[in-house]
Amino acid sequence: MNNDVMKTIKRSKTKSINSIIDIVYEWFFKLLYQMEICVDSVESAINAVNGGAHRLELCSALSEGGLTPSLGLLKTLKTMVSIPIFVMLRPRCGYDFQYSDLEIRVILEDCTLFKNAGADGFVFGALTSTGYIDIDACVSVILTAQPLPVTFHRAFDVATQDPIEMAQKIADLGFKRLLTSGRSPVAVDGQCVIKALIETMKDRLIIMPGAGIQVENLKDILGTTLAHEFHGSAKEVKQYPNKNNIKLHSIYKEAPIYVTDCDTVQKLLNIYKNHLKLE
Repeated sequence: MNNDVMKTIKRSKTKSINSIIDIVYEWFFKLLYQMEICVDSVESAINAVNGGAHRLELCSALSEGGLTPSLGLLKTLKTMVSIPIFVMLRPRCGYDFQYSDLEIRVILEDCTLFKNAGADGFVFGALTSTGYIDIDACVSVILTAQPLPVTFHRAFDVATQDPIEMAQKIADLGFKRLLTSGRSPVAVDGQCVIKALIETMKDRLIIMPGAGIQVENLKDILGTTLAHEFHGSAKEVKQYPNKNNIKLHSIYKEAPIYVTDCDTVQKLLNIYKNHLKLE
């Protein structure tokens, strides 16, 4: 066998080995590391998936921080995407996260309907009037959602309860993840708290940084907190001008529509992967 043939065989083996390594790396990456993108429309969901999102947080009205989506939106997306979809359970706007018995009834009914429609998990959070975790409400949701996982959302960031103590209680109740900005308006300003939560909770609760995560700050956030998951919207403004300039009510103000940008999701994913290779 001449040298040229040997070189060709060697190159072929090297390519095969590299391909196997790439496949194993992608499998390992998707198993242990997750990029969650929050979306409130079909367009945003498709853009997120095409950009490489590993999981969707599905809601409506992201302009209000995310509310319960329509059942039709979940059903439609379940026929179009294969990645997990976690559904937001938040029946109204407002940042008190204090729910009446009737509102909890609505939340549990929604949870059952979404569960039967194929939801892969849920996102929920509730507080008492004193700013502590509402144990009864949370237990009701977790029991209704079983065996699906539930993430405790950023109600955590407006709570008065000590963050470590509250995270421990969240884990004790059976939540699998905590979405947090580290008790700050945006995650980049709450990195110290996020890092402390990750170091304390370890394998008991996945701590997922979120709020204001962008291409410009993701590397810094991951490097400081050592988070294995993160949450973002990767949104851009998409204007739909009212050509007739008809005001729908007395305080009408034309507002932009935000849509997840596929390219931004891809950029976030690349930053994420490059960070992990350096660990």
